[in-house]
Amino acid sequence: MRAIEVDGGKGGPEAMHWVEADAPELNAGEVLIDITATAVNRADLLQRQGYYDPPPGATHIMGLECSGTVAAVAPGVTNPRVGDQVTALLSGGGYAEQVAVPVGQVMSVPAGIDLVTAGGLPEVACTVWSNLVMTAHLAEGEWVLIHGGGSGVGTFAIQVARALGARVAVTAGSQAKLDACAALGAEVLINYNEQDFVEVIKAETAGRGVDVILDNMGAKYLERNVEALARNGRLIVIGLQGGIKAELNLNTMLRKNISVTATVLRGRPESEKAAVCAAVERNVWPWIAAGIVKPVIDRVMPIDDVGDAHSLIEVGAITGKLVLLVRA
Repeated sequence: MRAIEVDGGKGGPEAMHWVEADAPELNAGEVLIDITATAVNRADLLQRQGYYDPPPGATHIMGLECSGTVAAVAPGVTNPRVGDQVTALLSGGGYAEQVAVPVGQVMSVPAGIDLVTAGGLPEVACTVWSNLVMTAHLAEGEWVLIHGGGSGVGTFAIQVARALGARVAVTAGSQAKLDACAALGAEVLINYNEQDFVEVIKAETAGRGVDVILDNMGAKYLERNVEALARNGRLIVIGLQGGIKAELNLNTMLRKNISVTATVLRGRPESEKAAVCAAVERNVWPWIAAGIVKPVIDRVMPIDDVGDAHSLIEVGAITGKLVLLVRA
């Protein structure tokens, strides 16, 4: 099969090439998928740069999600079946023509969604549901602040939060991205290049703060996130774009009775990822089928242009997801 390899194991976008590679082995409890599409996630950029190694035992090939057709199943696997169209949450291997994945991480394609678009769904859907619902327990009537509202995770999180009955505030770096967030249901729109999100949140909530924050920045926003939380608030850190170390005022946390949780999806045990996938298929796929939650796909590019795709993500030129077409 063919797959994307990085010259020397790490490098810039130009170091990636579509080359012949070893086909994946099908182990017990796994499904072999002929990949139709995958998508670019920031974790892919970090891995390409040498900052984010795959979990032990996982392939070094990048790509955390895919859509495609089942080519084979291990003995004892009865669902899905060969020929079924599926999506899958991966620990790696999406930038290739085939991938072997544990059956618990294989999901159906939501009704009404084409197979190419579906390639950009698993990672955002599982990230958002596992964090907003399974970890933060976001409830109807609560306020959530979503940093990076124009990202793939952000655009999906806005819609899931609205479907849950929550009120949504977002940060983004341009008016175009804020407009896109507003169209998805965000009420409070904060340009982080021009406004202090803590001040805006306090003004919009009459000084109370928000109940949940979904944060992709890490250290840079840690102290200010705590300031922006209401009593009993929950901060969920899912990214480290703003660094890994920061001071935290424990007195403020104690007074507000707040919690700070940091989560990662890729390195979780298979059983946890299977539980997330099952919950997403049960709860989120019907919303997508009903048009309540819609995939936000900025563009689809051929996998041969993966270097250009990474460059677009790096400079923040994408709103929503960038899907890579592996085969027509």
